[in-house]
Amino acid sequence: MARGNASAIRGTRIGSGPMGEQDHGHHAERIEITYWDAYGNSVERSYSADVPDDEIPEIVDHPKSGLPAGRDKDNPPAPNKLEPYKTHLAYVKERRSDEEGAELLEDALQKLREKRGQ
Repeated sequence: MARGNASAIRGTRIGSGPMGEQDHGHHAERIEITYWDAYGNSVERSYSADVPDDEIPEIVDHPKSGLPAGRDKDNPPAPNKLEPYKTHLAYVKERRSDEEGAELLEDALQKLREKRGQ
C-alpha cells in the first residue's frame, strides 16, 4: 500500500495554487447591515456595496427566532399576528351562505335518494 504524499493533497482542488493564495477570483466590496428582532437578537447580513440603499430590505426574518427583524435597534418590527387554524368547514362557510349550503345539501340528498330508488 503506497502512501507517499497523498495526505498532503487530501481536501485540495487539483490545480489549486499554494495554500492561502488570495488572488483567486474578484472580491466585491461588501457592506454589513445589522437587523434586530423584538427579543433584541441581532443578525448581520452582507450586501454588495454597489446595491442602491433602496434595494436593501428594511425587514428580514431572523434565522433563530423566526421573528421579523429591522434596522432600528430601539424600535424593532412587531411580531406577525398568527391567525388561528381554520377547519375545512370554516373555509366552506366563508364561500357559501347558510341558504346556499342548505340548497347544496338538499340537492346531494335528492341525488342519493334517486340512486337508492326511494
